[in-house]
Amino acid sequence: MLYEPWCECERTGEPQKQLWRLTERAGGRAAVAARLPEVVRSHYDDAARVAEDIRDLGYPLAAAILAERMPRSIRARSGDLGEILATELVEERMGFTVPVRRLRYKDGREMALRGDDFIGVRTGADQHLHFLKGESKSRAALAGATIKEARDALKRDGGRPTATSLLFVADRLMEQADERQALGRRIRNEVATRAAPPGRIGHMLFTLSGNATPQALQDDLLAAEAVRPHAVVHLRIEDHQAFIQATYERALALGNA
Repeated sequence: MLYEPWCECERTGEPQKQLWRLTERAGGRAAVAARLPEVVRSHYDDAARVAEDIRDLGYPLAAAILAERMPRSIRARSGDLGEILATELVEERMGFTVPVRRLRYKDGREMALRGDDFIGVRTGADQHLHFLKGESKSRAALAGATIKEARDALKRDGGRPTATSLLFVADRLMEQADERQALGRRIRNEVATRAAPPGRIGHMLFTLSGNATPQALQDDLLAAEAVRPHAVVHLRIEDHQAFIQATYERALALGNA
């Protein structure tokens, strides 16, 4: 668990449209000081592979490999961390899994991946696939233009996860030699049939910033189309840029034991 010891959550709105305000608990950051670097690493590389690197190469060279995967610029780190924290919240609190860690497949550590920032998947009581299409934004000061940019991305393709993003997830799942292949097959079928109605495709806008929840975020939620469920999340980290820098420094410090 990452968020439970770290943040307090205030939820407002109705079941179909919810605004979540997340703020750090007193002592919350210290409570996840050991957990957060592990979470960040896991989005760039498999923990078992990192352990193999440490065993075969030692800590300094294993850290050097990990560093080649992680961005160095504050802008790229900010964007990646927003996606990481959104994914963790989806799996911890939203009842969806995000079956592929996209950041492991970046072809340039400073480059943002194309497509939907994250896609959550679950099988509902009706045995159909339900999707959560997500966009994440991380800014020192969150403003209306950034919120509009994210909402426009969520609206693309009729509000559905893009076919390219779904196929990326499906292909990665079908490369596995286990039960994940079956989920990959179902997602490929969804791309072909486009059978999921809007009610089975929710939207989540995750924001990370140093300022308090802006009115523009609340206005955005109120204006969102009513044909699907919506979650708008704001995680406030007052020392936004210092927090990002410290998080990546700790993630790169693999230690000596």
